[in-house]
Amino acid sequence: MATITKLEELEIWQLARVYSKNIASLLKSDSFDTEYGLKQQMRNASGSVMDNIAEGFGRGSKNEFINHLTIAKGSLEESRSQLYRCVDCGFIADRTFSALLNDSEILVKRITGLINYLNQSTTKGSKFKNRQ
Repeated sequence: MATITKLEELEIWQLARVYSKNIASLLKSDSFDTEYGLKQQMRNASGSVMDNIAEGFGRGSKNEFINHLTIAKGSLEESRSQLYRCVDCGFIADRTFSALLNDSEILVKRITGLINYLNQSTTKGSKFKNRQ
């Protein structure tokens, strides 16, 4: 596996960014004009996914990366729950819900896969590279 040196090279971060942008676009809908609290929760949860992936990657430690990926996964599950609230309350159409839910399912599988890979890796992380 190639060594990734930049955040932007991480496929899961790219997917999380697209997911966050799609949620942000959804929240521009008139359906959310009076739903400030839910709107803010959704923006925060979807943004937290990409932000925690970034923070964990930037720490340069396998264990810290795994920890932040776990937090990102939790934020993604929170975001998925909020999508259910939106469709149940009629704020979004079933088609939009299904598309976003599918995107989140792909992302959660990728995050889980990376966590599993890192758990089996013997590499400690870049911050330990030059230590004896």
